[in-house]
Formats: sequence, structure tokens, C-alpha cells
Amino acid sequence: MNNDLELKQLVKEKYTGIANQSKEQNASSCCGATGCCGEDIYNIMTDDYSTLEGYNPDADLGLGCGLPTEFAKIKEGDIVVDLGSGAGNDAFVARKITGEKGKVIGIDFTEAMITKARQNAEKLGLNNVEFRQGDIEDMPITSGKADVIISNCVLNLVPNKHKVFSEIYRVLKPGGHISISDIVLQGEIPKKWKDIAELYAGCVSGAIPENEYLGIIEEAGLKNIVLQKDKPIVLPDEILANYLSAEEIEEYKRSDTKIKSITVYAEKPAKDDRNCCEPGSGCC
Repeated sequence: MNNDLELKQLVKEKYTGIANQSKEQNASSCCGATGCCGEDIYNIMTDDYSTLEGYNPDADLGLGCGLPTEFAKIKEGDIVVDLGSGAGNDAFVARKITGEKGKVIGIDFTEAMITKARQNAEKLGLNNVEFRQGDIEDMPITSGKADVIISNCVLNLVPNKHKVFSEIYRVLKPGGHISISDIVLQGEIPKKWKDIAELYAGCVSGAIPENEYLGIIEEAGLKNIVLQKDKPIVLPDEILANYLSAEEIEEYKRSDTKIKSITVYAEKPAKDDRNCCEPGSGCC
């Protein structure tokens, strides 16, 4: 995993395998589709969606780390963009809120996820939920399109997080906002974790420190940043034992390093006072 292309290919391969299994299969097959032993690192962070209106069990692969739609302040008629939309779980919940007058656009990097999401939308008979295959570092969507952007445990998988938040700023309407759930760190994870594919694809070793994450959001030009939810993520010993010795596990537990899920809200100002060049020029 030496460069961004290798990381993206890793994510695509892992999540293609997950897309082709049910939630139950992913939860019972060691680490999702990876074939490693121990509990499933892909499912240990997920929250319960089953009580939310619009929830569709066929779209729930148990891959999130929060409930961004619960905090996203979506209104009827809004245009919502879901980054890393998977099989459509958050998109369908968002669509229940926007109603027939709104629209939800899901973007995902993995073709198998897009196929599964479109099949789910067709079964539900929804004509205002659209799924597009694309890289969220270069979103296949016009500028100033979205009232709200949501994402659930995806941005930690993206190598260039500055580029993603720059794209988020571009795609939001002036006055639009985000609600994003993601994995962040307090302290530093062991260096060897960064070379373990399952820990990257499992949303751990691609995570960055919380203050750095929030700083990137601010640098992108988003304002009124609010931490809406904060929960600790505890990796069971059964998972850690796949990658660390007993001594390394104890050292990790004694350290100040914490893995957290946060849900963060931020707004694009109604007027852009940043003195930037044209969108897409790369100077902002």
C-alpha cells in the first residue's frame, strides 16, 4: 500500500466482496469478505438503523459508524448527496425525509455496490434516488447542487481527504451543510497497522487525528463546525490478535491512543468571501 492508487484498489476489492454478500454473511464470516479469522472488523462500529423511517434491511450491510441522517437537518424537497452510498442504506433513509419533491444522489467507488443499490431502489419503486459510480475525490456532480451532503464511515478510506472536502465545498449550494460520520483518532495508532490491508479497509488505519480532520474541514471553507456525536470504538482482543502479538496488544491498551466515531456538522457560507479563483482551478 505505497500510493493512493493502491489504496483505492484495495478498497474497491474489499468492498466488492462485501457487496456480494448479505449483512448476515458479512457478520459471520470473520472479517467480512476478507477471509481472515476473528470477529468482523467491518461490522463492529455500526449503529442500529432499524427504528428509522425509510430503513430497508436489504440495503443495510452493517458498514457504518454512525447515523448521519439522524443529525443532518434534512428538509422536505432537499437535494441530498450521500458519499460512499454503498447498497443505499443512508440514501433511502434520507429519501424518506426529502419526500417526492426532493432527490437523493448516492456516489460510490465500487461498481458492485452501485449495482446493489440500484436493484434496491428499483424494488422500492423510487424514482428520485439515483446512484452514480465515481470517486468522491472528483465527484460526478455539478457545482452548487446539494442542500445537504451526508456520509457514513467512508472518508477515512480516502487517501486525499483535503480533496474530498474541497469537492464537498464545491458541490454544496451556498448555505448548504454536511453531516458526516467517520472514524478519527486520538493519539497515534501503531505504525505496523498502516500496512495491514484489513485494518485500512476496516476503517481503522486510514483514520487521522480528530483535530487534523476538523482542521481539514475548516481549511476547505466550511464554517460553524459542530461535533454532533462522539462515541468510542473498542477493538476486541479477537480482532487485535490477528495483527498484534500479546505484548503489542497490551502496549496498545496502555497507550493514550483512542479510536472514535464522530458525527460532524458544518455549513458552506451563503456568500463565499475566500477570494478564490474559479471552481476547479485548484487554488483554493
